Amino acid sequence: MTQTPAAPAAPLHFKLVVDAADPHAQADFWAAALHYEAEDNSALIERLLEAGALPGAATVEFHGRPAFRDLIAVRHPDDPYDKESGTGLGRRLLFQRVPEAKTGKNRLHLDLHPGEGLREREVERLEGLGASVLRHVKEPAGQWVVMADPEGNEFCVS
Repeated sequence: MTQTPAAPAAPLHFKLVVDAADPHAQADFWAAALHYEAEDNSALIERLLEAGALPGAATVEFHGRPAFRDLIAVRHPDDPYDKESGTGLGRRLLFQRVPEAKTGKNRLHLDLHPGEGLREREVERLEGLGASVLRHVKEPAGQWVVMADPEGNEFCVS
């Protein structure tokens, strides 16, 4: 009996999910930090509200349009998205409201690469958006700045 080889597996689509006390403020920070854009799910939310499938208390106004109260994503502006729901189909960060504050060190973090010779200027820009410098690192493997976003999540700028 001959076995048919399995078809090559397609890469998995994913998003990075970040717990947040204020997901909309985090979305604003990271959209500005990464030059991404906040997803516009308002058409989907309006359909769900009209159908009675979503209570009004589960929504907030965000930049003049309805948004989910407890989650919002930012996406790369060049990536595809579902026009019916506003949901990105490419590079995304999703911020979800959680009741507990951040504790301990991140086990996963973003490394931002602004380009050769641009690190210090990028660090200053990010500080202007609300990030803080935790430390400067200089090792044989390279140099980078460890920063924290407005809710204390660490990230690096190389």
